[in-house]
Amino acid sequence: MNFLVTGGAGFIGSHVSERLLQTGHGVWAFDDLNPFYEVSIKEQNLRDLRALDGRFQFVQGDITDRAAVDALFGAVKFDQVIHLAARAGVRPSVEQPALYQRVNVEGTVNVLEAARAVGVKKAVIASSSSVYGVNAKLPFSERDPIFSAISPYAASKLACEALGHVWHHLYGMDVVMLRFFTVYGPRQRPDLAIHKFARLMTAGKPIPVFGDGSTARDYTFISDILEGVLACTQREFGYEVFNLGESQTVTLSRLIELLEASLGLKAGIQRLPPQPGDVPRTFADISKARALLGYAPKVKIDDGIPKFVEWFKQAHAGTA
Repeated sequence: MNFLVTGGAGFIGSHVSERLLQTGHGVWAFDDLNPFYEVSIKEQNLRDLRALDGRFQFVQGDITDRAAVDALFGAVKFDQVIHLAARAGVRPSVEQPALYQRVNVEGTVNVLEAARAVGVKKAVIASSSSVYGVNAKLPFSERDPIFSAISPYAASKLACEALGHVWHHLYGMDVVMLRFFTVYGPRQRPDLAIHKFARLMTAGKPIPVFGDGSTARDYTFISDILEGVLACTQREFGYEVFNLGESQTVTLSRLIELLEASLGLKAGIQRLPPQPGDVPRTFADISKARALLGYAPKVKIDDGIPKFVEWFKQAHAGTA
């Protein structure tokens, strides 16, 4: 099959593209290579993808550019779309709310409408655990009410879920929304906590800790996320929303301990007040994904952090 992977040069997108190529599919990665973080990282991801023995094409473009999106769909007959392109991050969205709505909401409309216009019947779209907001009920279930977003990023992802349902309802498109829970592993974005902390610790600099370290996240290793994404491409669902997490919460303090052990370094801590928009805890109920996708995450945090650190040391060898 021919797959369009938007955001295909990024962290999750490059892994998804790689797995699709390895299983014999054709992949077109669409990415604007914006400078949210170092463009050189995405360029290295693209070099790795081009080095694989597979049908791979990279198209640089912006999902907010309707003409560019339409042109791509008009030039290539895609069987499925995996839409991962977005402006990511809770804290930056507080500073640039209009940008997040334009890219995440308008961009998703452009992708869905271009797909509809040429008869693409299936889309897998990235959502986020952020949509749950400050949810007192644990673990978070897809059945929980999600109308209490506390950041512009979360609000934009809520809108994307609603749009996916609209395109299913009006046009019969098969749409799957995936609520990712704090994905980490090789190629992780440098602005995310695990990568950022490892980089600062290696440089002998203190790491910023917002709050008292008791906040907790459901950290999910990239290989487990890939299994969930690929399972969604292999059958029809109509319209469904799935949590993809590890279903295990880890406090920030415990995460730092694991990084210290794997890096063999002691972290200096810079205590800062809690950040607006951050939720205190995320915890995925993955029973629905287990039942309908066969989703069975395997990499617990005690094994995942050493795997990340192994990649980190290789990727940063000679750069210190």
